[in-house]
Amino acid sequence: MNSETGLIQLFSQHFPIIYEYRQMFFFGVLATIGIAAASTFFGMILGLCNALIRVIRIEKGNMVSRGLLWLLQQCSRLYVTLFRGTPMLVQIFIWHNVWSPLLVHQQDGLLIRGDLAVFLRQNYAPLVAGILALSFNSGAYITEVFRSGIKSIDRGQMEAARSLGLSYGQAMRYIILPQTLRRMLGPLGNEFITLLKDSSLLATIAVAELTYVAKSAAGRYYVYEEPYYFIALVYLVLTMALAWFFARLEKKYNTDGNR
Repeated sequence: MNSETGLIQLFSQHFPIIYEYRQMFFFGVLATIGIAAASTFFGMILGLCNALIRVIRIEKGNMVSRGLLWLLQQCSRLYVTLFRGTPMLVQIFIWHNVWSPLLVHQQDGLLIRGDLAVFLRQNYAPLVAGILALSFNSGAYITEVFRSGIKSIDRGQMEAARSLGLSYGQAMRYIILPQTLRRMLGPLGNEFITLLKDSSLLATIAVAELTYVAKSAAGRYYVYEEPYYFIALVYLVLTMALAWFFARLEKKYNTDGNR
């Protein structure tokens, strides 16, 4: 107990700003991890859907279904090009200042109107816009990861599954995708770590994550070294811990026998 008390006193004396904002920094870390996790999850859904659109083949279909598939593939390519070719910060501003008011507005919202729209915009508008921006940006990159992973599976496995009576969808679901997910553990882990760091950009739209807390503390006391060095250390510890975790996970589920 004495050692803990001495450590607290030492910390409060030498790092007063960090000690004063300790609870906010703690919740900022949780918010950062939660935002990265949510964005990666939604990005995986978008990436999987777009990748399947890109690789799917219609064996038996009329001209309408083939034309619809071609249109969806072109839209998928356009989505990947736009979100991979423009800066993340610009996308965040567009989501927060343009698309969010367009979709959620008290009178003219395309998706949500009325009192619910007012409540969401007053309390969660920056957070939702930030997660959507990170998710759609991540989805563009994960699309290529999924597509490459699916393409890496030997085509003979699909042919063998079809010869056993499985449909194209069943073969993709039970044979191809499980193997693809195992091979994607490394790239998906890297994408999660990237989003963890990119979430710091959400401080520009007042999302209360780790960087925003440091910015608030530095702005109050006009002292920048202490809070910014501290969050840099926190980000470093988080990325190193996550890199170690995903490396162990990838090694555990590696199916190629190379490790």
